[in-house]
Amino acid sequence: MCPSPVKPGGRRGYLMPIGGAEDKGNDPRILGRFLEICGGEKARIVVIPTASRLPDTGTMYSDLFMDLGAEKALFTDINERSDCDDELLLEEMDAATGIFVTGGNQLRLSGILGGTPVGQRLRRLNAEGIPIAGTSAGAAMMSQHMIVGGASGNSPREDGVNLAPGIGLINTAIIDQHFSQRDRLGRLLTALSYNPFLIGVGVDEDTAFLIDENSKGEVVGNGVVTILDASDLSHSSRSSASSGAPLSLVDMRLHVLAEGCLFDMQSREVTLC
Repeated sequence: MCPSPVKPGGRRGYLMPIGGAEDKGNDPRILGRFLEICGGEKARIVVIPTASRLPDTGTMYSDLFMDLGAEKALFTDINERSDCDDELLLEEMDAATGIFVTGGNQLRLSGILGGTPVGQRLRRLNAEGIPIAGTSAGAAMMSQHMIVGGASGNSPREDGVNLAPGIGLINTAIIDQHFSQRDRLGRLLTALSYNPFLIGVGVDEDTAFLIDENSKGEVVGNGVVTILDASDLSHSSRSSASSGAPLSLVDMRLHVLAEGCLFDMQSREVTLC
């Protein structure tokens, strides 16, 4: 599932994967930053709470964006694939200046939205310049190859990650969330062992990685973003490893970036904060 192409003269909208547990009260700088790039007082936000089974998730986020100063914030009721055919919902998405996808279970997101008019609209709108943010499961689903599970720990292992197709808003990176808090370095390394072309992006809680139209990512929030760059990988034992065995990955680059630091996804260069 690849991102929709940008039309000549156009530019892609921001992507904002959030690691989960973003501050919603004392210092809502991540949600405030998303509101800012969506138009501030003129922002019209559509919240998609499909990943969550909690009945108040959509209401909570729409109220938060209204409290932060949005012109309009509403949430969708998408609990079945048939809900994605609602023309009124699609019109609301087309009128939005930003879309926010909540946390929960990323397989609910891909299973319900994948291949539907809503899933297709997400990719098209982002290609037309509309910012899309996602927290926790909403961050993971942005990748073409989506992490849905795996073992905790620092070591990559032959069976260390479970993958599924994501919504496909970005195909140059694979995103993991709750990264430091849930000790997910090993599973992100394992994911990269399948194809070192990808950039691993591990986002901590209360932290976001704001990716602009030029594929430059900025760290926002109180934690760090861990970047794994396998472009210079000289050896991987992936193809010869026995079931459950640890993996050797030689010449893997790792960056740990705090707020304000930038990472260029094209040149793979860091600009320090």
